[in-house]
Amino acid sequence: MADPSSYRPKPGEIPDTPGVYRFRDEHRRVIYVGKAKSLRQRLANYFQDLASLHPRTRTMVTTAASVEWTVVSTEVEALQLEYSWIKEFDPRFNVKYRDDKSYPYLAVTMNEEFPRVQVMRGQKRKGVRYFGPYGHAWAIRDTVDLLLRVFPVRTCSAGVFKNAARTGRPCLLGYIGKCSAPCVDRVSADEHRDLAEDFCDFMAGRTGTYIRRLEQQMTDAAEEMEYERAARLRDDIGALKKAMEKSAVVLADATDADLIAVAEDELEAAVQIFHVRGGRVRGQRGWVTDKVEEITTGALVEHALQQLYGEEKGDSVPKEVLVPALPDPVEPVQEWLTERRGSGVSLRIPQRGDKKALMETVQRNALQALGLHKTKRASDLTTRSRALEEIAEALDLDSAPLRIECYDISHLQGDDVVASMVVFEDGLQRKSEYRRFQIKGFAGQDDVRSMHEVISRRFRRYLAEKEKTGEWVDDLPEEDTRENGLKDDDGRPKKFAYPPQLVVVDGGQPQVAAAKKALDELGIDDIAVCGLAKRLEEVWLPDDDDPVVLPRTSEGLYLLQRVRDEAHRFAISYQRTKRAQRFRSSPLDDVPGLGDTRKQALLKHFGSLKKLRSATIDQICEVPGIGRKTAETIAVALAQAAPAAPAVNTATGEIMDEEEPGTTGSGGEPVTAGAPDERRGQET
Repeated sequence: MADPSSYRPKPGEIPDTPGVYRFRDEHRRVIYVGKAKSLRQRLANYFQDLASLHPRTRTMVTTAASVEWTVVSTEVEALQLEYSWIKEFDPRFNVKYRDDKSYPYLAVTMNEEFPRVQVMRGQKRKGVRYFGPYGHAWAIRDTVDLLLRVFPVRTCSAGVFKNAARTGRPCLLGYIGKCSAPCVDRVSADEHRDLAEDFCDFMAGRTGTYIRRLEQQMTDAAEEMEYERAARLRDDIGALKKAMEKSAVVLADATDADLIAVAEDELEAAVQIFHVRGGRVRGQRGWVTDKVEEITTGALVEHALQQLYGEEKGDSVPKEVLVPALPDPVEPVQEWLTERRGSGVSLRIPQRGDKKALMETVQRNALQALGLHKTKRASDLTTRSRALEEIAEALDLDSAPLRIECYDISHLQGDDVVASMVVFEDGLQRKSEYRRFQIKGFAGQDDVRSMHEVISRRFRRYLAEKEKTGEWVDDLPEEDTRENGLKDDDGRPKKFAYPPQLVVVDGGQPQVAAAKKALDELGIDDIAVCGLAKRLEEVWLPDDDDPVVLPRTSEGLYLLQRVRDEAHRFAISYQRTKRAQRFRSSPLDDVPGLGDTRKQALLKHFGSLKKLRSATIDQICEVPGIGRKTAETIAVALAQAAPAAPAVNTATGEIMDEEEPGTTGSGGEPVTAGAPDERRGQET
């Protein structure tokens, strides 16, 4: 815990101007970003007596080790820079809204020659018109299905479109009238774009004019006794009205507005947003955040506006934004929204009428979202906290280990020796921090030496990072101080920049001793080490002859098992990948003129490479497509290639057949082949 007075700026250093400030911790990570109309007045508030600070603010300033600031010209610039830095550095003490899902949008790709209607998620693209977001993708597809009979716009992928153009035959939608089939030139590019424009106009809420136009066309067709055309127009009008019924009118004056409501307690806040276009609710979304800083409702609204409109421009920012409380001051935020839209934006609190009634509905949704989130999280959060406390108590740690790293070794009889590093933060997996290692220091099977090498390599790079920031001065070997792809020292995550509070190794006393020795050799004495042995699930500590035995019902033991098992799974997945790469090579590859087809025929005929190696030349000639000269070449190639050593199950001593190789982890148990790992780690 740092003393804020140790890094407090000297009197007169802080300018009395608008700006943005950053607090960094001892590892140079940005932990908080803020803006201020007067940097001097705002920063002075953080260096008061600790007893007078809010508990969360006190935690932040005692975690920080330095503060820096950037001066800007106006409060609007400060707002923009604050948003950019929060997005870039992801500070742990800032409000960060978490989407509970990736919301789907209805998108029209107006940036293509033949615009396409589709469902899109994630980052918005330039030149694409978006409508929504929607709660469910099926709601979009139902609406699109109704509208395609009126606006037969292309919905197919680029591959399907090109294939139809090549063959001259449209897809099924083209045959049933739900696509105008521009792929086979039934309509021109300009005619198809007009259809897409009409589709966008209807989705944007300009529905009345279009329906009245269709009704007039239906009447004219009936008067001219074109009854089939009139019936088709009648069905089109019915489809449009049915699509309109899916979103009820909530504001009679065809208002375009976003309504934002906030429900909060001491620890968390939930935000709900209703997107109203043309007086109808066109989309809804919600966020939840931990209140890791002392913050008002107006400040929560300001952060929500930043996240909602930070990447938007033009009509995506509505003319009117209704909120439960205004940011303080409100003028910079309103000016920023106006810049994003390109015209005036009204930011206000609804006082009466339909808008106030709709805001109450949005508020009820926010309250329900907060209650549901707390119900889902309560048991899990309580359990994780108890598990970390039990681990700290059992291992005699000063505090709960918020970051745990676990290491495991995997190999196949000394071949393809690899290691894994998995990371758990606050009891949850941090998959982006997973790493994989190839053992390079020696050949053969030695789990203890492998563990020593991996721990040494990982923490040498951590020390190299500390040396770059001036926190550590030591003579490290040249190969361990190379950049090796590490990011710049700007507060963003790096490969090995953050130290854990606890290192867990998969194994017993020998592996723990190897890990501890590696840390001691590097002069690191503030990181706890333990090992979890598989057989009796005992926890081993360095220099202790007796293990720590946690109760089988202990949440702490369960968390350690999860960490160990995840490291084991990740190591074996990587080892299987390496083994598969090695097994794909074959002595048959060296036979000139022998292609894949004949290789497969040989292996299918004999069943395995081992049986093929023991076959005579006459037997090889029996394979279709293999002549005597080729058979002789194959026999010579197999004779010259050294046969692989048999695989042995180290747990039972059983010699396994070549056709069914097994994989062992550091504990020696056989592992059956499985699906390739779905997660990716960084190889080191």
